[in-house]
Amino acid sequence: MTPVTDILRSLGQAGLFSLSVLRASFPPTRDMAAEFVREVYKIGARSLPIILVGGAFVGLSVTLLGYRALDTYGASNQVSAMLGLGLYRELAPVLTALLFIGRAGSSIAAELGLMRATDQITALGLMAIDPVAKVVVPRFWAAVLAVPLLVAFFCSAAIAAGWFESVHVIGLDAGTFWQVMKDAVDVQHDFLPAFLKAAVFGAIAALVSSYVGFHAEPTIEGTSVATTRAVVNASLLVLMFNFVLSALMFR
Repeated sequence: MTPVTDILRSLGQAGLFSLSVLRASFPPTRDMAAEFVREVYKIGARSLPIILVGGAFVGLSVTLLGYRALDTYGASNQVSAMLGLGLYRELAPVLTALLFIGRAGSSIAAELGLMRATDQITALGLMAIDPVAKVVVPRFWAAVLAVPLLVAFFCSAAIAAGWFESVHVIGLDAGTFWQVMKDAVDVQHDFLPAFLKAAVFGAIAALVSSYVGFHAEPTIEGTSVATTRAVVNASLLVLMFNFVLSALMFR
């Protein structure tokens, strides 16, 4: 087969896999709900430390960069507007999704790859249990819920760090910092689109990681290759969809 044929076949298989995930999601069962809660904790709550640390340092970096750029034009008091808009419109959803892919997406691909290598997925099918509903659906919906929540924590850490640097290091007025950010960031046009993008990115991360792990070669080497491929492919798709969503939302 030619490379183009391979790509088209993979895209078709990925599309059918995504449809099977959505079809297996309804109606939800009690076992599915219990597994969903466990996955929210495993891939969501356990990702919180890296999200908080990453958000804090992003906030520090953006604040420092913004102050140096704006101070040249005598507009240093607008640094909080730059921080808020930059976070909600672009940085927070994308960086949270990329950190989530590295932390949780790789875990999903590795788990499903090992299940394929040890014939657990095959065994579920032999027992008349839909493996997609059993192992993929809870992870998918957990990611869709977890990534927007993680974005909220990322923004909180970044804004807190930016406030600390602006007020206690640079010496800007605290009241001005918060008032400028309040005037610049709009709930409908900035806040809500950020969480919509985050939900889309969570779905992309879960679907790509699950698809690659679910169809991995049934060997240890296949699991390793699937994990690497999941991180790379999901990260690239997040960056591509971020451009598309930003062009549609922030025209």
